[in-house]
Amino acid sequence: MASMTSSSPNIYNHIYNKNKNNSINHNHRVNAIKTRINFSRRLITSSKNKNSDEQQHEVTRREVILRSSELAVLGAIFHFSGSKPNYLGVQKNPPALALCPATNKCISTSENISDLVHYAPPWNYNPDEGRGSKKPVSKEVAMEELLEVIKTTKPDNFTPRVVEKKDDYIRVEYESPILGFVDDVEFWFPPGKKPLVQYRSASRFGLGFDANRKRVKALRLALEKKGWASENDF
Repeated sequence: MASMTSSSPNIYNHIYNKNKNNSINHNHRVNAIKTRINFSRRLITSSKNKNSDEQQHEVTRREVILRSSELAVLGAIFHFSGSKPNYLGVQKNPPALALCPATNKCISTSENISDLVHYAPPWNYNPDEGRGSKKPVSKEVAMEELLEVIKTTKPDNFTPRVVEKKDDYIRVEYESPILGFVDDVEFWFPPGKKPLVQYRSASRFGLGFDANRKRVKALRLALEKKGWASENDF
């Protein structure tokens, strides 16, 4: 019994040091990935800004492909999906989707229209100057149209996955093709006579690209072909 008691601290120290080292190694790997991502972003930006002669000297197509391949390998090893934020869903007071955090990686119809960074206008699935005055559809039909567009529209090759669906609410997780970053996108059909759809698109991590605004625009353009319209230009 004495020998077991005396050896316990050593066991605990071993476990603590092992966990500590794993945490340090993980942080090193994450920092290395961030460094590679930032380098690749500068590389791609440089390739867009330089003229063709300068581009041949500074950044070649082979180098860009090489960096992209490295990111793909890192993505296969480290899958950065993150955790679902606990504030998603329809808020109670007042009823609306959540506001955006103080970053440029989120847009929401709940924001004030004067917020040019985060605000996005809602959609109308029975616009007056369109099928709303001729052959309006029910909320149920509009939701089926929205689901079809979600599943078939993949801007930037993000993979959509419908993870929650209610009578008036849809939540989709969009996963990036390289590092597995996940964006949370919500759609809500608020109660009332007006045939509107509110939405919110936000990146859990993201790389600073305008993926959310680009995604929403692509969805809107696809919905316009079915008779939808935005409440104003976006």
